[in-house]
This record gives sequence, structure tokens and C-alpha cells, in this order.
Amino acid sequence: MSSARPLAFSVRGLTKRYNLVTAVENVSFTVPSGTTAALVGPAGAGKTTILRILLGLLQPTSGTAAVGGPGSRRGEAAAVVGGMLQPRGLHPARSARDHLLVYAAAAGVEDARVDEVIQVVGLGDLAKTRAGELSDGSQTRLALATALLGDPQLLILDEPLAGLDAAERAWLADFLRRHTRRGGTVLLTSEGLANVIPMADNIIVVSGGSVVYQGTPARLRRGHPDRLVVAASTPIALATMLAAQGFTDAVIRPDGRLAVAEATEAQIRAAATAAGVRVDNIAADQIHPDRVLAALVKPARPPQPAPYAGIAPQGIPR
Repeated sequence: MSSARPLAFSVRGLTKRYNLVTAVENVSFTVPSGTTAALVGPAGAGKTTILRILLGLLQPTSGTAAVGGPGSRRGEAAAVVGGMLQPRGLHPARSARDHLLVYAAAAGVEDARVDEVIQVVGLGDLAKTRAGELSDGSQTRLALATALLGDPQLLILDEPLAGLDAAERAWLADFLRRHTRRGGTVLLTSEGLANVIPMADNIIVVSGGSVVYQGTPARLRRGHPDRLVVAASTPIALATMLAAQGFTDAVIRPDGRLAVAEATEAQIRAAATAAGVRVDNIAADQIHPDRVLAALVKPARPPQPAPYAGIAPQGIPR
């Protein structure tokens, strides 16, 4: 019998308040080692606040956030975690290699590691290019290379997919899969579901500072399945026959059509024939992941007043 994987990240009852504004409230989740977890939610949901607390850049009002599992100390965690936040922290006039050399010196990492991570992220041909002249995708690769300087097992990536085209997203997904296959762990954030579902083992949806869904992408899809929408002469009779045949997930929509999950078109037509119901039309209604996200999240919070002058940028909840 296999034992449970050790935890890489553990968040328990996490709350962060800024005066009268609550950025995060009673958030709890765990991320097992060797997996990729995605914190998903709209802007202002509290995702970046959670990451900053995990990285030790913010102190929670209450609750705990551990890197390396319960009982890990912040100093121990710092040696094994690499972070990539927004904004990326790239000096526009500094070349990619010079940027990495500066951070390597600050972290006590040998210069040879700089050339290694440049190759790992595929920036060999752009090493002498100024950061400000790099594309969004290459800037993300450079920020990722910075996070990799210490050869961390744990990666915390804030909006790594933002601004990437399809090819760059595919490259990043492949990189993260290889990282977790080697035993590494990833916690990333995204404002959308569609792009993270192919790369995430677990999804944590955050809305208004609270967790509204936790589970696998497959479980999320089961809760919001694709449907066939049927225009029938007597939708109630068709739904009754389908239920008798085991297809119980059928909903009559406001326009009178019947939306059926888990049944094929042939099975629906057979049930209609058995019930003596005329079928006029059957259309597929595939649920886009971001429609699922929209159904899960709460209405956006009203804009908060700007902070008083003198408050550091980290005091603004994201």
C-alpha cells in the first residue's frame, strides 16, 4: 500500500486584513509534493496575497502558511523555493545574462549556474538582449530562470501564463510537467481556468478572498458537464423516460429545451421514441472552463479607495 505524498505547501485558516479590507479570509489548502496546483480566480480574489504570505513577504493576520509542509521553518523553506511574482522585476536596460548575474550574486550562487538556467529556459540566443527588448514570453522565461537559480524543488509562480501565446504556453506546460516528474512541486496562479486545466493536478478556485472550490480538474468537469440541448414536443415526458433509463441529469431550461448530460444523441432519440416524443433538434452545449469559473466566483468587490500616501505597495491587496 503506497503512503501519502509529503506536503510541499500547507495553508490553514489563512486570513489577511488591511484595516477595513479583508484580502484573504479563512483559506485552507494543501499541495502534495510532485504535483502542480493552480490558484484560480479573478483579479482581486486574493491569489497574490496568498503567494506573498507563502514567500514570507507578508505576515498573515491569522492562520498559517507553511512551505515544505507543517512544521517547516521559514529559513529552511527559503533554500528550496523559487518565486516569480508580478511585476517580473526585470531592469529594462540590463541584458538577460546580466540580470541573472546580479541575482546570482545576491543569492550566493556561482556564475556557472547562470549559464545553466539560461539554457534550461531556452534563452541561449537572447542572453545578451536587454530585458526591455524581450517579448512577453521571453520575459517570463527570464523571470522563471531567476526563480531557478537556487535549483529549488518548490516553485511559486504568479500569473506565469499572462501574455503568452499558444506556443509559449505549451512550452511552459511541458517544463512544469518535467519539473514535477523529477519530484518538484508547483503552485501557480491564473485568472482563467482554460489554460491551467491541462497542466494542473489540482485546482483551487478563490473568490472574494475565500476558497469556493478545491479538487481535480476531472472532478470540476463532472460537476459542470457538457450537455446536449434538445428541442422536443414534450420535454417533461422525455426527461421522465431518460431518468427511467438512468440519465437523471436533465434540466429544462427557461426556453423550454431540455439540457441532458452524459447521454449520447442516439440514446436521447431512443428515449424519445419510447416516450412518444417528437425531437425537433439536438445541439451540443460544450461548457468552456471559464464559464465554469464564472459560475463559481462571487460578484466582484467594489473598487477600494486608494491607500494613504506612504503606505508601501505591498499594502495593496491583490
